[in-house]
Amino acid sequence: MKTVNEVSKLTGVSVRTLHHYDAIGLLKPTQVTAAGYRLYDDTALARLQTILLFRELQFPLKEIKSILDSPDFDREQALQQQIGLLELQRRQLDKLISFAREIIETGVDTMDFSPFDKTEIEQYKAEVKARWGETAAYKEYEEKTAAQSEKTQTDAAEKLMQVFAKFGKVKHTVPESDEAQALVESLRQCITENYYNCTPQILKSLGQMYVGDERFKANIDARGGVGTAEFASKVIGMYCAK
Repeated sequence: MKTVNEVSKLTGVSVRTLHHYDAIGLLKPTQVTAAGYRLYDDTALARLQTILLFRELQFPLKEIKSILDSPDFDREQALQQQIGLLELQRRQLDKLISFAREIIETGVDTMDFSPFDKTEIEQYKAEVKARWGETAAYKEYEEKTAAQSEKTQTDAAEKLMQVFAKFGKVKHTVPESDEAQALVESLRQCITENYYNCTPQILKSLGQMYVGDERFKANIDARGGVGTAEFASKVIGMYCAK
């Protein structure tokens, strides 16, 4: 067992941060002595390692807690996913280094911004969150799609995009309009029928993802026109706030 000070020296994580992790339930000490000293065993240190890896990948603390507290959390699988993300980040850094060196060597400024594109990384992160953040929904999704033919899956995706096309047609209205709000209910029903039970919490997260993940945003805007993803996200936010 190690004291909080010993853990801090071993890991480089400040005592204040460890206290914060305890306060939010992210990393509870294994034992607290009668004198109030926090003690951590190897299991707690292993959890801290996982936390620090997710932090290196810029996952918010709330999402890390949700992932680690998932009843189906598998540390080995999570480590494989973390390795995949770290490798993507390494390739991203290599691109940026090569890009910067090219500017120095040629002395020519370029309008190429592709080395800054993090779409692939964000897509992978979204998949990790989906795997561990909403375990029940992910299981339901796997069960439904496993029994579906390729055509059924294609049809389901098309039905979903048709809803976004309708969002595009009303994006000139205000998000709280009855017409826009009704489309959120259509979207929710479509997801529930074809993928998993779309709870208000999941719907809210999806609304944020539609603008936070460039892949989703591009696909939605391609069907409904530029600005459709932003509009749909606002409408969903208002719907979920009711």
